Amino acid sequence: MRLLAVDHPLVAHKLTVLRNAKTDSPTFRRLADELVTLLAYEATRDARVDEVEVETPVAPARGAKLSAPKPLVVPILRAGLGMLDGMARLLPTAEIGFVGMIRDDETLQATTYARRLPDDLTGRQCYVLDPMLATGGTLAAAVQFLADRGADHITAVCLLVAPEGLELLKQRTTELQIPVTVVTAAVDERLNEKGYIVPGLGDAGDRLYGVVD
Repeated sequence: MRLLAVDHPLVAHKLTVLRNAKTDSPTFRRLADELVTLLAYEATRDARVDEVEVETPVAPARGAKLSAPKPLVVPILRAGLGMLDGMARLLPTAEIGFVGMIRDDETLQATTYARRLPDDLTGRQCYVLDPMLATGGTLAAAVQFLADRGADHITAVCLLVAPEGLELLKQRTTELQIPVTVVTAAVDERLNEKGYIVPGLGDAGDRLYGVVD
């Protein structure tokens, strides 16, 4: 597993505002969208392309286009939806699938409640959107699910990650035999007793959409 913590002043600035407890939901959604676009730029450095030739107004030029099959973007519901527009802005031709997962507050274990994506992902590059890599259970389950369907290159885009989540994801993906990369704005200190990232930014879903009981 490879980790890429994006070191860029705009990333640091936007993340700082997201962390601020006084940032309201509309501002949080806008900045999360902008931050994801910056992270997506780094996450797609390994996107597969084919060489093509086009005619400019002056002369032929060699260029590149995304290879087939198309990349698949997979937001993990519900908070991952807040990252979708920022990712799709850079990959407008990508297909989009959805995985719904929820973490039990007592056991911290993730369970799947919804799946909407192709049965066969053979040869597909997949980009998983999950704002917070905390305990790592949710993302590890999603990566395994995509690998089981044939995905051969998986990149997770996360706003923040915790060392504990990174370690669990590394353990769970060691035997997959496919490249797995985590792209994030920052690696934070630790998890607290409730499984929240410290210092973190709180519950990303609640800050994006409001508290849902």
